[in-house]
Amino acid sequence: MKRPTMKTLKPTLALLLAAGFSAGALAQEVTLRLVSAFAENGIYVQRLQPWIAKVNAEGKGVLQINFLGGPKAIPTFEAGNAVKTGVVDMALNTGAFYTNVMPEADFLKLTQIPVAEQRKNGAFDAINKVWNEKGNMQYLARMVENQPFHIYTNKKVDKPDLTGQKIRITPVYRDFFQALNANVITTPPGEVYTALERGVVDGYGWPIGGIFDLNWHEKTKYRIDPGFYDAEVSLIMNLPAYKKLTDAQRNYLQKQLLALEAENTFWAKYTTDETARQEKAGIQTIKFDAATSKAFRDKAYDVGWAGAIKQSPEIAPRFKALFSK
Repeated sequence: MKRPTMKTLKPTLALLLAAGFSAGALAQEVTLRLVSAFAENGIYVQRLQPWIAKVNAEGKGVLQINFLGGPKAIPTFEAGNAVKTGVVDMALNTGAFYTNVMPEADFLKLTQIPVAEQRKNGAFDAINKVWNEKGNMQYLARMVENQPFHIYTNKKVDKPDLTGQKIRITPVYRDFFQALNANVITTPPGEVYTALERGVVDGYGWPIGGIFDLNWHEKTKYRIDPGFYDAEVSLIMNLPAYKKLTDAQRNYLQKQLLALEAENTFWAKYTTDETARQEKAGIQTIKFDAATSKAFRDKAYDVGWAGAIKQSPEIAPRFKALFSK
């Protein structure tokens, strides 16, 4: 057998070196696949798109994000599991939509302090400990705050009692609405308009903003005040994909995530604007007296934490101490 010489090895070495240089170049840039559990025409995705464009413009050679779409790409209630299993790298999601991965995901609605403070008081790290261990995820950033939930209904009430009403829910409100004697029905957001139109439901729970994106205002008569909890919409990432990032990629992503959270001041004004918009659209506000309003809101948190502790007796009390004012 003829032994290879340096002359015959040179082309092979050249190919290997070229492949090595190519792999090295590619290793400097990573593309993350991102989906949204929310509709693409909604406010949450609209707010995220400029951020994605900024990440890609400033991150050439380091990190890029490929937005694959909303529920048509991955159904709403499957997006969390898609992140857990690595089908996608990232998702714009809310904990209520991936309780099938872990019940603790829904506890984020009970936070009463801003995410900037959560990063300082240990809450953010506590969340990630659970998300890492139980969800195979990294909790990256919270991009929606100051968005209280409300009860929207087509049946007028004079007290906090939903007896006889069929109310559309997600896990966010299940325990609370049942405590208010509602008959609860779970549907994806995309089915709510038709359910209202056909009288399948009398109302629904939803944050102060976003009903115009889905045209629900056309089938809504009343909003009950005060609001309760705080809508949580965040970016989550597959943990192995997160760990594969280089230091440079991870640092760049973190910088952009903090910049995204810094824009959360938007939501306070948005709340004011949406409240006025609902009034102009003819949605009437049902208000209770001060004592009843306080009792209503306190009950929401009491019921919420009681349910959380029942589902996760070790984790929920730790979260409660970190999430509460």
